[in-house]
Amino acid sequence: MAPGPPPPPVSENVPISPPPAWQVRTVTPSAAEVAASTYVVKSGDTLRAISNKTGAGSETIARANHIDAPFKIIVGQRLKIPGGRYHRVGKGETGIAISRAYGVEWGRIAQLNELAEPYVLREGQRLILPSQREVANMTSDQREAAFRLDIEDLITGSEPALATRGSPKPPVVTPKVVSPTVTVAEPPRFAGRFDWPVRGPILRRFGRHASGQQNDGVNIGTPRGTSITAAADGVVAYVGQDIPAYGTLILLRHGDGWLSAYGYADSITVTRGQKVVRGQTIAKSGSSPYNAEPQLHFEIRNGRKPVDPLSMLPSRS
Repeated sequence: MAPGPPPPPVSENVPISPPPAWQVRTVTPSAAEVAASTYVVKSGDTLRAISNKTGAGSETIARANHIDAPFKIIVGQRLKIPGGRYHRVGKGETGIAISRAYGVEWGRIAQLNELAEPYVLREGQRLILPSQREVANMTSDQREAAFRLDIEDLITGSEPALATRGSPKPPVVTPKVVSPTVTVAEPPRFAGRFDWPVRGPILRRFGRHASGQQNDGVNIGTPRGTSITAAADGVVAYVGQDIPAYGTLILLRHGDGWLSAYGYADSITVTRGQKVVRGQTIAKSGSSPYNAEPQLHFEIRNGRKPVDPLSMLPSRS
């Protein structure tokens, strides 16, 4: 497969932004194969204790036995222990790094483990992995996809695992680099409105186009070097170039599962973990890696689902 296009050039005579504090850190594959079995609950047992005894994930055990929060079990209860390959999450590991260690798509691991918002792993958590048979039967396209990222991967698999009794780090006001192994807290609630990040003509609308390509946002034409502003109050969740199609990409979390994305950015002025307010400059506009026309790619998502930004933004006179 041909390599992706290079990121857009950095404008000259502008301050160099702080380095993005996110990276795909290497994970050593160390999955353990667990045989399916039955476990009889003993005095003092908890699901996590049973997970440690059997090697299966506590969440997987709970699902297999239809045990919901607060996850109470009773002495003598017979529990199904689901067999499979389990990876024990280490300190600071991300879902994306775990998936690459085993050569499978992160989305598949998230699906198997029924992960949901806010998609933060726990140190010591055991994730069930695709079976050896499933991996052996993967196509070449599926194998390549394991090492390609999209925005959904960053939403669901980029946060480092929390320590067992840890809590996410509160957002910072100044552009201070946050360690790649630190989980950043999402705002508790959405402020309720989005504004335009730049002004300009819509070059490409949301949805599927005649070419068959799907655009999960809108592309807004704007002169290179135009200030890109935060569409709503939030916290910077990601800054980087790990998805070549978007050039330099910024992701903001706004609370209640809302997220906005800014592609083809240049001259970044924020870093991961920084608190931003609506209208605050977060970068300058650049151009698409596929053509020289200056523009901003802008997305709004509710959870993982892309939403047409034009349905969320104020009308323009």
